[in-house]
Amino acid sequence: MARLVKLAAVLLAALAAHGAPAASKKDADSHQFGVIGHSFHNGGSEARLKQSIADESEAALAFVVATGIKGVDEPCSDKLYARRRELFDDARRPMIVLPSASDWSECKNSAGRSDAIERLNRVRELFFSEPASLGAHKLALTRLSASAKFRSYAENAHWQVGDVLYATVNLPANNNHFRPEAGRNSEFEDRMVANRFWLNRLFAMAKREKLDAIVLFSEGDVKALTQQTGLRALLGRSSGKLDGFDEPRRQIATLAQKFPGKVLLIDSDAARKTPMPSIEWRGNLGHLSLGSGAVEVKVTPGASTPFTLKNAAAVK
Repeated sequence: MARLVKLAAVLLAALAAHGAPAASKKDADSHQFGVIGHSFHNGGSEARLKQSIADESEAALAFVVATGIKGVDEPCSDKLYARRRELFDDARRPMIVLPSASDWSECKNSAGRSDAIERLNRVRELFFSEPASLGAHKLALTRLSASAKFRSYAENAHWQVGDVLYATVNLPANNNHFRPEAGRNSEFEDRMVANRFWLNRLFAMAKREKLDAIVLFSEGDVKALTQQTGLRALLGRSSGKLDGFDEPRRQIATLAQKFPGKVLLIDSDAARKTPMPSIEWRGNLGHLSLGSGAVEVKVTPGASTPFTLKNAAAVK
């Protein structure tokens, strides 16, 4: 009898160690993240941003991406930048900040002239000087500024959760800061070189590491789902329309076609308004536009629908 009891104990131990099915890779890599659109669109305020951060802090999120530091009618001052930095630093979740057009490209000096480049450099110093997120709990980030050739572009960052690569790309909503005046596009042109390198690097990394998906955050909507091909694309480019998103749109569409996984673009452009945010897909390329709304996204790598929206707040 004692021998039978001993044998039963051994079998139970074996079942405990090996009998329970192992967690699938899909379950192990599942996670959630939050996105806060541009809180200062359409008369928004610091109070709206604070509330959005507080709402996102209550959920079990791997990170939160927030677009916009200030409104277009607020001063482009170091004092205001520093106050907003403290607001992001106080957040409970890792906060990745994405600069908007109103933070730098629409700033003017006391003489009424553009102060965009100087203000962008100041925003970089105050918000993107460390290889980590803001917030009480830090998330390690790899910044484009780690590349010797692109030391200035610290706002572009990437990080990975499970088998999904996430990245920010500085594409402001005001036509990507493309200036129609002759001789005024040096900032735009230099940033396009940096962004071109950045996007190629992100997709190459994701393919090399056989990741399931890439998620790109920007303020501006590059409208990659509407990218034409063949003769229509050539006719569109020769129409004379000054489109600051033409190059990144074509590049993202081309890179997505060659990527075996999903590619999700998330923007906060106020020009695109829908009652509630939703993801629109064209092949493996998806698009989510938030305006000043906020959303939580559940990620299930390998699933037929890897990105599911939760607790979506209406686009304003």
